Amino acid sequence: MKLDIVVQVLIEILIVIGLSRLVGLGFRRFKQPLVIGEIVAGIMLGPSLLGLLAPSLATTLFPPETIPFLNVLAQIGLIFFMFLIGLELDPKYLRSQLDVAVLVSHVSILVPFSLGSLLALLLYPLVSSGSVSFTAFALFLGAAMSITAFPVLARIITENNLQATRLGTMALTCAAVDDVTAWCVLALAIAVTRTNSMAGAIPTILLSIAYIAFMVTVGRKFLKTFATYYDRSGRLNQFVLAVIYMGVVISALITELIGIHLIFGAFLVGAVMPKHPGLTRELAQKTEDFVLTFLLPVFFAYSGLRTQVGLLNTPFLWLLCGLVLLVAIVGKYFGTYIAARVSGIDKREASALAWLMNTRGLTELIVLNIGLSLNVISPLLFTMLVIMALVTTFMTSPLLEWVYPKRLIRKDVVEPIADGVEPGYKILVPIANPSSQKGLIQLAVTIALGDTQPPKALASAAVYPLSLIQLDEDYAFGSTPAEAERLIAERSQRMAELVESLEPPYFRSIVHPIIRVATDVAQEAVRVADNDRADLVLLGWHRPAFSRNRLGGRVGQILSTARTDVAVFVDRQQGKLTNLLVPYVSNVHNDLGLEIALRILVNSQDATLTILSVTQSHQANDRTYEFRTLMEQLPASVRDRIHTPQVESSNPIQAVVEASANVDLTIAGASREWGLERQTLGFYADQLAVQCHSSLLITRRYSQVTAHLSSVLGVVDDETSREADESEAVT
Repeated sequence: MKLDIVVQVLIEILIVIGLSRLVGLGFRRFKQPLVIGEIVAGIMLGPSLLGLLAPSLATTLFPPETIPFLNVLAQIGLIFFMFLIGLELDPKYLRSQLDVAVLVSHVSILVPFSLGSLLALLLYPLVSSGSVSFTAFALFLGAAMSITAFPVLARIITENNLQATRLGTMALTCAAVDDVTAWCVLALAIAVTRTNSMAGAIPTILLSIAYIAFMVTVGRKFLKTFATYYDRSGRLNQFVLAVIYMGVVISALITELIGIHLIFGAFLVGAVMPKHPGLTRELAQKTEDFVLTFLLPVFFAYSGLRTQVGLLNTPFLWLLCGLVLLVAIVGKYFGTYIAARVSGIDKREASALAWLMNTRGLTELIVLNIGLSLNVISPLLFTMLVIMALVTTFMTSPLLEWVYPKRLIRKDVVEPIADGVEPGYKILVPIANPSSQKGLIQLAVTIALGDTQPPKALASAAVYPLSLIQLDEDYAFGSTPAEAERLIAERSQRMAELVESLEPPYFRSIVHPIIRVATDVAQEAVRVADNDRADLVLLGWHRPAFSRNRLGGRVGQILSTARTDVAVFVDRQQGKLTNLLVPYVSNVHNDLGLEIALRILVNSQDATLTILSVTQSHQANDRTYEFRTLMEQLPASVRDRIHTPQVESSNPIQAVVEASANVDLTIAGASREWGLERQTLGFYADQLAVQCHSSLLITRRYSQVTAHLSSVLGVVDDETSREADESEAVT
């Protein structure tokens, strides 16, 4: 039964969006841009995979008569995507080290463009369509080699927190200059192709220059009225949005009539739009969701249906494909690297900049589709260049990490610790909401300092609140470096207010907030803890969405994967945490709980500690010796504030719950005795977290090789020394 054409197209869109999202998220797991997965999904639906494995199914799903409809949707998606790219192209990127950026970006275009033109001498007789002039062919191939994808590069810079570094600002400036220059080269190539000669393209070039001048002057002045309107109303209503969208379409039509391409007009409107923070943000947010999730996947599918990897059916053609890839990488890398070194940039940053400029991504795919539509490049060369675009984008993140590891980026971004003193005990505190997690910071500082303030104690510990800003989607306006900087500034202000609210005031001196962006909050927190060699990660408890397990979600991920000690705080809003309860059996997780309790006890003059031994009636008490040994080594002032009751109960959890009614904080190791599994995967693995009357701190020791009870005694060394000094002074 033949389906109605509209129904057929809608089914195709469902398949395209679903597969694009699925494959894209799969690539995100490998720390690759979402766009790589979406491009691959489009290729999978074409003759390269689906058409090869199930040709009849491919023809049924994507019959030839529906392809023009997909093309229309793809072109609309491209128009508004190019508008978004122009909107993100902030002129401030062109103000930082502009002289160096102009040199680096133009050399990074000139070298691959020249190599691409030389390569055209070899490829023209072998893989060109034959109906195109060599000049147009060479211009297109050179432009394809020279492209840098500004949106992908900006996303990579944001993900790696490079926006505040010299490398990040230089890469953004170079990419912005590169973008403008490369689009001009591409416009020239299109004009030459459509007129079939350089001389015939002169009227098109002159008209293009005149239109650009008109948009930069009259167009910009008109668009400024929208910024004025936004300042008065504080929002972007549907009428204004409709006028802006009409302007985008009109501009696209004008550039098409001039003889270049639709996308240039849309890009130009976005580029000259006043970069009013509120207007730009709301306009991008209203536009991008539909464009990026609905229209762009259709473009990827349309491109995939035109990509035929099967055309590379001989070793010679694969050799040519490898040569295309080599020229693209070598030309862009060495052009950027040499110019950067001449400009005085050191080797590591020059190399990192060169790999960043090798990013091509979706921008390359746009250029290639234009070339194929104009018959400048053949389907065979189109496939080779698509493979080149995928490989060069795929390799950027791993090579950047290899050349410029995140630990070096941190040194460029985060200020060093005051006075250059490396703290002896470091607590990392991931903060989801600064306005509601003051108690978590107070607990961290209490563990580190208690209520004493000798200079030695202040220098020996540090608390690092870690506030991570989640990046969700590629090409989202919120993932641009400028927007990331705004979000970081907002979060920094909130974190500063949180630190200022800490009491007593000396608490603030050891609190050093860290604010970053991240695509995976749990993984980033684990990585920061590992790189900074934190002694303890202190987490706040929350009930994750779509989970029956109260210690699941991000808390569960960090609790299970962090390669350092972890504690999860269930805050019952008790206020002061002076009466402590440690239910104890001998294992490494409870040892960590006891160590933390003793840190609070030693550093706090008024705190008391109850170490509760819970045994079942048939168990022998084998902990008496351990407790007696521990008590004998504690200073008298600490020992007097410790109570060691012992209860017999067939239900240890219930015994602890009853005891928790009379204390401020219960500290329990992640062990089976208290219904707190280390992995916290079962529904009943968090009973104490639910039933405990007091605030609860769940501790998980990373190393399970050796018992750490001896390390617990180390926290009282300073107290013992202080008592000895006081005794000697009295004598």
